[in-house]
Amino acid sequence: MPDRLTEMAVFVKAAETGSFAAASSKLGMSAQVVGKHISSLEERLGAKLITRTTRRQSLTELGAVFYERCKAILAEAQAAEDLASGLTARPRGRIRVTAPVNFGTLNLMGLVCRYMAKQPEVQIEVQLDDRVVDLVSEHVELAIRIGPLSDSTFIAKPLVGHSLIPFASPKYLDAHGSPEQPSDLLSHTCLGYTYVSRPPMKEWVFSKGSQIETVQVNGRLQTNNCEALREAALHGCGIVLLPEYSARNHIDSGGLVRVLPEWDGPSRPMHILFAPDRLMTPKLRSFVDAVVDEFGPKRNSKDVYSRSRCSSDAGFTM
Repeated sequence: MPDRLTEMAVFVKAAETGSFAAASSKLGMSAQVVGKHISSLEERLGAKLITRTTRRQSLTELGAVFYERCKAILAEAQAAEDLASGLTARPRGRIRVTAPVNFGTLNLMGLVCRYMAKQPEVQIEVQLDDRVVDLVSEHVELAIRIGPLSDSTFIAKPLVGHSLIPFASPKYLDAHGSPEQPSDLLSHTCLGYTYVSRPPMKEWVFSKGSQIETVQVNGRLQTNNCEALREAALHGCGIVLLPEYSARNHIDSGGLVRVLPEWDGPSRPMHILFAPDRLMTPKLRSFVDAVVDEFGPKRNSKDVYSRSRCSSDAGFTM
């Protein structure tokens, strides 16, 4: 009897990579062997799964349906194997994680490198993206999201939220003066963060003790990238809201100055989340625990997983 799981795995890889040659490179076998596995599969099914020409290949209607079923079967087989290995087994295998660009670059990558030094059998693929990545369709196991969570079935663990702080360059403040109250921002140029699916963030909320003040800020420049906002502020284009870690080096060098120091800026919650049907294998559990140890509330909460409601737009992505 042919190894059906191997044939399915080869078919899935060929479908995902777009060619036998690309699949062979990923699988470590020749393109001819890839072709033999798929031909054997098609012969047993009595139908074509992939239409091939000299220029391209595409899934047939049956092939597209069969591809989804094969992915599910292979995932179940991997889950059964992981379960059999036991939760005390050494973490091993590949983890795919996504995070916002700025947080991932400045904070997450250091943790990833330290984690990999402790877990030599784990490979990590980090996808940094300010859009909200679909964990299921894009085959990502874990996501770090900044912003409020709403309707969903994802499982989430809370991390320490982000406080956003208003900064400006000395050049800008010399030319326009420094605001003394949040309401003074109405006469200043404020740099705006734009989202994929909703208008730019123009409502800035500040607090001082029990006092809350909301300001509808104005500005001619918006962008969907925190690093770009910081660069614009460094060039004197206006006042910007940034997490402290994003501005830290420029505070030390004098390139950015905190404004409204007596007021606390807006804050955004942060979570690490994963699909509810995702088996918490040793590699995933150990990585989640490492993230919570580094960025989570400093309390004994490792085993407290909560079912959160997470929207398709996770909000601020700095």
